[in-house]
Order: sequence, then structure tokens, then C-alpha cells
Amino acid sequence: MESVKVIQAIYNDDDVLMAAVKKVKAERHHIEEIYTPFPVHGLDKAMGLAPTRIAITSFIYGCIGLIVSIWMMDYMMISDWPQNIGGKPSFSYLENMPAFVPIMFELTVFFAAHLMVITFYLRSRMWPFKKAENPDLRTTDDHFLMEIPVHGNEKELENLLVETGAVEIKIVDKEAH
Repeated sequence: MESVKVIQAIYNDDDVLMAAVKKVKAERHHIEEIYTPFPVHGLDKAMGLAPTRIAITSFIYGCIGLIVSIWMMDYMMISDWPQNIGGKPSFSYLENMPAFVPIMFELTVFFAAHLMVITFYLRSRMWPFKKAENPDLRTTDDHFLMEIPVHGNEKELENLLVETGAVEIKIVDKEAH
């Protein structure tokens, strides 16, 4: 793996961080990553990140759960082993559908929730026994860290980041993925 030089600027306030991100983006510098101890509202838009498509996958997973529940109940309760439970007819799925609505709802939610968690972990590359990638432990407590790749413009970036209110700046070699 090759190493890439990055400058890490640490901030101690989320409002100062937001203003810094806007100023850095206005100067046309690429922000590689920002580490925060809690979600900062509007940070994704300030960084210029594309909107997430995760809601679409959630809808698709819910539809899969609904289809599986309909197939499962039709197979179990109508085709495979029809039973007369409480006087309900077991001749067709449509006659029993009102009784099946809670099961359809629960499996829709079950599939959407569980498959979304799996999708999130895979998309974020967070699997069991993965080594943490957090460059500074203070970002899990009360500090914010912005990483910007350096391309021979260290002094210019340092001056810009000091102007934006960074409390600490350091240049490090980071492994590229």
C-alpha cells in the first residue's frame, strides 16, 4: 500500500467546524474525511456529498419481506397444511387475508430492519474484528477532525486552517486504500 500525506485539523466546536468546512470548500480543497463524536446536521451538504440511496434499499427490503410473508402464509396455511382455526375457512388466501395482515406487517418491518443493518455495515466496511480507523481518540469524546490530502501545499493549507479556527494541526502519512 502506498502512503498519502494528509493534514489533520482538530476543532473543538461543531459550529466552528461547519464554518471551516464551508471556507475550505470555497477555496476548492478536497476534504477527505471528517471525524465527529456525534452527527453534525448539514455537514454532508457542506462537504458536497451526494444524497444517500439507503431509503430506497429500505423500501426494496420491505417489499421483499411483504412478498416472502405472502408466499409463506399461502404455502403454510393454505397449500401445505390447511387447518380450521376458529371456524375460519382455509380454501383460499384471500378469505384469510385479514387475519394475515399483522404477519405481513411484521415481516415487512423485520426484513427492512435486519437487511438495512447488514447493508449499513457492509457499505461502511464495518465487519467483526475490523481494526478501528479513527485517527484521534478525542473525536469520540468532544473534538472534531478534518482530513485534507496534501499535494505540496502544506503552508497554504496550514494558514487556511488556522484562519478557520483549528486548535491543532498536524501532517501525517496515511495508508491509501
